[in-house]
Amino acid sequence: MLSKAQISLITSLQNKKYRKQHGLFIVEGIKSVMEFISSSYEVESIFYTDDANTKVGKISHNIKSHELTETEFQKISALKSPQGVLALVKLPLQQKIVPSNLKNKFSLVLDDVQDPGNLGTIIRTAEWFGIEHIICSIGTVDAYNPKVVQATMGSLARLQIHYTDLTDFIPATGLKVYGALLNGQSIYQTVWANEGLIVMGNEGNGISDEIIALIDQAITIPRIGQAESLNVAVATTIFCSEIVRQQLI
Repeated sequence: MLSKAQISLITSLQNKKYRKQHGLFIVEGIKSVMEFISSSYEVESIFYTDDANTKVGKISHNIKSHELTETEFQKISALKSPQGVLALVKLPLQQKIVPSNLKNKFSLVLDDVQDPGNLGTIIRTAEWFGIEHIICSIGTVDAYNPKVVQATMGSLARLQIHYTDLTDFIPATGLKVYGALLNGQSIYQTVWANEGLIVMGNEGNGISDEIIALIDQAITIPRIGQAESLNVAVATTIFCSEIVRQQLI
């Protein structure tokens, strides 16, 4: 039986304020829940329907579990087509990122990316291409927004996501800074170093002027057609793919 207090708590976690207040975030779907159970994250409790009982029983171990009716589950799920499994996971302690941890690798820097779906896709893409760190501006959408978590398909459980003031952080790394801009050198003519920061900008405004001032090399994806711009998640995928391609040659 699902109590009103439980419903209130779970639905409140759609909001960043209450995620911080309760120290919890939502993960939905059997695959994503399994990824977090297998990670360093602490899963506080699991809610599931009778249809998902067999799968949940194999993964829940000593985690506090609640079996719900379909009607009850609908009250806590934010998905149009719920998968019958939802977990409450404890927010990780935010540790200050150490610039030396970014040496000898590429890391993504996101300047006010706003769309949850875009951030989720970027996180999933980063894991595919072996990127370990994503450094976000304070204005970037919260990585623990349920829509972001859903879009990562479990990749969030393995990447390190940091939020910081980029104007202070970027110079402190001492790394070469590449920026995705419309007026840069072609990405296909760029010879990448073996480490650096790749800055991707806001969906509507691109990279802010204060961050552009910190960029060492502007890079662009050549446009062949008439589209004005590329989706930031798509552009990030192209950047990551080209960097890895050169490393594998």
